Amino acid sequence: MKKILRMGMVGGTMEAFIGEVHRKSAALDGNFALVCGAFSSKPEKSKETGKALGLSPDRVYNTFAEMIETESTLPEDQRMEVVSIVTPNHVHFEPAKMALENGFHVIIDKPLAFSLEEAKELKRVVEQTGNILALTHTYTGYPMIKEAKHMIVTGKLGKIRKIYVEYPQGWLSTALEKEGNKQASWRTDPNRSGAGGAIGDIGTHAANLAEYVSGLKISLICADVDTVVEGRKLDDDAAALLKFDNGASGVLMATQIAAGEENDLKLRVYGELGGVEWTHSQPNSLIYKTLDKPVQILRAGTGYLSELARKNTRLPAGHPEGYIEAFANIYNCFHKAVCDAHKGELKPLKVYDFPDVYDGVRGMAFVKKMLESNRSTDKWTEFTI
Repeated sequence: MKKILRMGMVGGTMEAFIGEVHRKSAALDGNFALVCGAFSSKPEKSKETGKALGLSPDRVYNTFAEMIETESTLPEDQRMEVVSIVTPNHVHFEPAKMALENGFHVIIDKPLAFSLEEAKELKRVVEQTGNILALTHTYTGYPMIKEAKHMIVTGKLGKIRKIYVEYPQGWLSTALEKEGNKQASWRTDPNRSGAGGAIGDIGTHAANLAEYVSGLKISLICADVDTVVEGRKLDDDAAALLKFDNGASGVLMATQIAAGEENDLKLRVYGELGGVEWTHSQPNSLIYKTLDKPVQILRAGTGYLSELARKNTRLPAGHPEGYIEAFANIYNCFHKAVCDAHKGELKPLKVYDFPDVYDGVRGMAFVKKMLESNRSTDKWTEFTI
């Protein structure tokens, strides 16, 4: 019988974008049940959200600390088992650390923390407690991203030579943070977002996707980080030349001032024998190019795909799957790991194929190294942690 994990949530009021995404993704395959939450730093908002979600009033808390402390005292068959953290960046570290130290597994929205120092401390806590932390780098959950990874792992592209990854958005082309836009306000505020604006918000996604699909690690960065909108306190536009640990070169672009763009993350990877191309606007397709054959368009849900792609697909070919399903794939992999941990059968985390605390530390190091490179007069900055 499938085990349904009891989940608590930190953050995610009814008007918050990412909280509802997490709830829908967790619920999609029936693996999680939301049983409690501390949804806002304002108690009345937390209570309103809990009521709207149909939770028992005594399981809706005023603070995350109250939730973790109280849930820890409940009988084992009633208390939450995992915590989903969906707050702005500056409220990631404390609830994650406290939850892990009190025996709860954690799934957290990216980036992992407010700073590299916090990220490293969470890594230490994960290693000390043995509890599991998953990070929702959503785009790694798409089935055709899984297929691209499989093709590279099995050598279909040969040795990887070139990686292009770009993440253009246009929503911050104007100073929305000065117009009362809640999302813009915290994402452009260094006291809540951290040291990176675009590089933290979407640049970390781009870097993570390039490393996940290629199986390589960024080793050198040559960055240009800019703030285009006048008066903005964090970067909104960035680009970088990259070197990877096998000698491949790459280009990364992350911008939030590309007027007219929506959210079209794009990845191209080229090896000695061919290349693959994936774009978020057409997520169910993967373009495969070789030296001596016509271009192929591989499609999600088809029988010719790898097992890795098929097991992350729910519908037959021609039935589009998208963002919520990709998100849910990460939740499902996390679910499998937690269930195995409860049975004493936990395997190495990479077997479960979800972004973890180590990916989160690399994400925070990416932000730091991008900023260091931008300030440096040297061409290359080493990507070390």
